[in-house]
Amino acid sequence: MQFSQIIGHQQIKHHFIQSVTEQRIPHAQMISGREGVGKLRLALSYAQYISCTKRTESDACGVCPSCVKYAKLAHPDLHFVFPYPKPEGSKTWVCNDFVQQFREMILKNEYFGIDDWNSFIASGDSKKQSYIFAGESEEIIRKLNLKSYESEYKIVIIWLPEKMFGDIVANKILKILEEPPAKTVFLLVSNQPDLLLPTIISRTQPVYVHPLTESEIVQVLLKNGVSGIAQEHLQRIAHIADGSALNALKIAANDTDNAAHFENFTNLMRAAWRCGAKKEYGALKDLRTWSENIAATGGREQQKKFLNFAQKMLRENYMFNLNQPELNYLTLGEETFCAKFARFIHEKNVEKMMDEFALAEQQINQNANPKIVFFDLALKMIMMLKEN
Repeated sequence: MQFSQIIGHQQIKHHFIQSVTEQRIPHAQMISGREGVGKLRLALSYAQYISCTKRTESDACGVCPSCVKYAKLAHPDLHFVFPYPKPEGSKTWVCNDFVQQFREMILKNEYFGIDDWNSFIASGDSKKQSYIFAGESEEIIRKLNLKSYESEYKIVIIWLPEKMFGDIVANKILKILEEPPAKTVFLLVSNQPDLLLPTIISRTQPVYVHPLTESEIVQVLLKNGVSGIAQEHLQRIAHIADGSALNALKIAANDTDNAAHFENFTNLMRAAWRCGAKKEYGALKDLRTWSENIAATGGREQQKKFLNFAQKMLRENYMFNLNQPELNYLTLGEETFCAKFARFIHEKNVEKMMDEFALAEQQINQNANPKIVFFDLALKMIMMLKEN
């Protein structure tokens, strides 16, 4: 994978190239930014550039034996660490058990997130959560103790290190980062580095990947075969995507998850408003059914995705009241809903609502009973929508 194949991020590409040219490659770097902006692809292009035997001033050559292997993600000195769902009926497991699927995922998808990976590896069933498990630290040590096969450097790409299962795993990997073998490069690719131990962050050089511009997202859409959409609508998708190419591709593909999240959000708010403002107490039954349905479908990752989506919708409804369309990131359907609902989201309740959705997301992440979490959330929305 070459830098020239990645849209945008010219400054970071230059930074990576300069580190190789000046022979000042940090042994551990934290490549962070929001999901879907191309961080993993940047890490792979950087790794290929480091290993290329005929690199130019601007990119890997793409034709040397090293680059040919990188094109297939099969270079013997490139190692992957990534989260995956715990397999049933197995006492031991490591990333290598799933590395072929991970390579296939990367080669087939220019941009993807944890939900896409979960669904891919579980053949459509993404209910299980994925983690980096304890055995991976010993596996990393084993790999790095081997002599390099072809390249001067051994490169370890850790995708989503925040998914490490417990502090035991984190502390073991921290020890590796503190005392790395010679000629080893760690590239940690993270959506939420703030979830990592501060000691891990302090051992890495930060590289922040900025969101893509709207024009760059339009380029991504066109590159990925999104056709038959008017230029004006492409621009709207790029605006709504808020810097994430992955968001844009999903919106363009009429992503069913976002449609389901939007339906759940509107059903919650309408029933809560009917119960609180209109005193239609029969709506309590609707809210109970709503909480049971959302608890029974999608698994915890999808539930957290909904809660994150709901926080976005609260922000959009609040901003909608300012009558400045450039500040809103809404589809046409969402905008139609906001036109009637936004007046109920204001200074007196918006922060409280955001806090309750964030708390629910935290509770779901801690394996709380989802029926209780979502029904409690629904009851709180009744009271907050009554505030004037």
